[in-house]
Amino acid sequence: MLRGVRDDDLPVTRRWRNHPRVRAASFTTHEIGADEHARWWAAVRADPAKHVLVYDHEGTAAGVVTYAGLSTASACWGFYLDFDGLERSGALLRAWIGLERAAIDHAFGPLGLTTLRGSVLADNEPVRLLHKRFGFVEVGTYRRDVDGVARDVVAIELRKEES
Repeated sequence: MLRGVRDDDLPVTRRWRNHPRVRAASFTTHEIGADEHARWWAAVRADPAKHVLVYDHEGTAAGVVTYAGLSTASACWGFYLDFDGLERSGALLRAWIGLERAAIDHAFGPLGLTTLRGSVLADNEPVRLLHKRFGFVEVGTYRRDVDGVARDVVAIELRKEES
């Protein structure tokens, strides 16, 4: 289930985002401080083209889903999970699959999108395989600067009629 972010979610979502495995798979790899996180949250709240939601897995907050560039037809999305908590409980894979399904359902349901896009670091094979499992198609590759290092990135896309 996806729900709106509450202010009291912010400390835990920042902790999840700063997990070394999340940072390694992200386009910003440095550890995010409280001030930077607060500025990001203020900007998100002021931008109607962005939505950030918390994923609840089996009644517990377990991840974050972001949508950006919302238009009448498409948006880009991203996510991260509570790696420590989910691995400790043995629920990481189930939560990962649940989050992906919930994010797609939300995009094509309440958000009314026809196309959901994203970007994945090319060497992040587990995420690329998960996206393929849900019907995403790899539509291109490009290079992107990730904290001063040029990295290969794969663009993905899922159309509503193919989900």
